[in-house]
Amino acid sequence: MTETTVGIGGAAESTDMVLNIGPQHPSTHGVLRLRLVLDGEVIRQAEPVVGYMHRGAEKLFEARDYRQIVMLANRHDWLSAFSNELGVVMAVERMLGMEVPERAVWLRTLLAELNRVLNHLMFLGSYPLELGGITPVFHTFQEREELQTVMEEVSGGRMHYMFNRVGGLKEDLPAGWLGRARQAVASVRSRMDVYDRLVLGNEIFRARTRGVGVLDRETVHAFGVSGPIARASGVDFDLRRDEPYLAYGELQDTLRVVVREDGDCLARFECLLEQTHNALELADACLDRLAELPQGPVNQRLPKVLKAPEGHTYAWTENPLGLNGYYLVSKGEKTPYRLKLRSASYNNIQALVELLPGTLVADMVAILGSFFFVVGDIDK
Repeated sequence: MTETTVGIGGAAESTDMVLNIGPQHPSTHGVLRLRLVLDGEVIRQAEPVVGYMHRGAEKLFEARDYRQIVMLANRHDWLSAFSNELGVVMAVERMLGMEVPERAVWLRTLLAELNRVLNHLMFLGSYPLELGGITPVFHTFQEREELQTVMEEVSGGRMHYMFNRVGGLKEDLPAGWLGRARQAVASVRSRMDVYDRLVLGNEIFRARTRGVGVLDRETVHAFGVSGPIARASGVDFDLRRDEPYLAYGELQDTLRVVVREDGDCLARFECLLEQTHNALELADACLDRLAELPQGPVNQRLPKVLKAPEGHTYAWTENPLGLNGYYLVSKGEKTPYRLKLRSASYNNIQALVELLPGTLVADMVAILGSFFFVVGDIDK
């Protein structure tokens, strides 16, 4: 005689369910897949599955000369293209022992901060959108359009600027551009209080984010998390202050490193918003200094075939999303022997393995969106 047990109703109550989020999902800013193991509404395990947008940029660096790799470098984080270019040209300039003209240094700093604002505005609008608030994204795109106009005028590109060159910048500014840039920055600054009122003043937004997805300092250090996400967890580190490059050494009075201690979704959003305010102040300071500088060259004359001497170097920058690093190895040829890219989003997203277990599925999108990543920056 065989005994059979038949489950009625909640037969699967004690059975874990595997749920795939993605590889297409509105809160991922690209093609990311999360493999979740659920116990009811609670996440027990989380595994980010990356690589859907992998284009082999690091391998392609080895087949392009030092002028061409700038194009590859600016594409992995499409919201921070200027900052991406900056890291690779700084690495090559360091290998060559090249000094960049002062005018180019200040211009690079200005454009890097405008690029930071453009990046942050995208997330300041899209994060509330993921939580059901549609209004802020219309405001952020209005502000982005004003700044995009001046960036497009100076470089010719709207997303992939291709304005950095080894030794400086592609060309000098158009006539009257500094005045138009100042006007655009002032216009955006005058309306930034909208986000304090519209988003941070919204009780539903605060309820969905306060105390949710708390990332502790130990996890930040363990996974190499950087940028606004790390500073929201109390890690007081910003490369612009702690290892100044470009003109940041002379901007210490204006530069504010925004830090929060809570480490939750709300703290990450507050860091991003306050950092946007500060980036606009830094842009104003750069515009003031550029107005005082005499006319002069914005680049160095380069040989027809550019070869870096044999050796290796590492250059890193404080990108909008965190630390971006380029490890360049040269064998004395016109192409890099090896160029390893350390992208901010790749490290940041790994922390989800520790952060998501124990949280509710309903909070998953709020946590995921607060990590402010670009999937191209993860997959490279």
